[in-house]
Amino acid sequence: MLPTTSLANADVRKVARLARLAMSETEIETARSQLSGIFDLIAEMQAVDTVGIVPMSHAQDVSQRLREDTVTETNQRDLFQSIAPQAEAGLYLVPQVIE
Repeated sequence: MLPTTSLANADVRKVARLARLAMSETEIETARSQLSGIFDLIAEMQAVDTVGIVPMSHAQDVSQRLREDTVTETNQRDLFQSIAPQAEAGLYLVPQVIE
């Protein structure tokens, strides 16, 4: 078994203070226990020899099914521009919202 990372309640208090979290002593003890478990898991994962292992983007060898890029709608730009409150040179004119 790998050595455990020692994390003191004072360390958790310091992190809580920096994060502006108010924590009771019970919450600090619970957080210390949970964080120690996370650090132990990280140490265990870092101990695994990964030399020669190619990184993967997904756990399974999958690819996304792609469809052919075809136009399925008719061009209705002129119709939409004709019913717009204001349009000019193919652009919709809208009120300025940022000065």
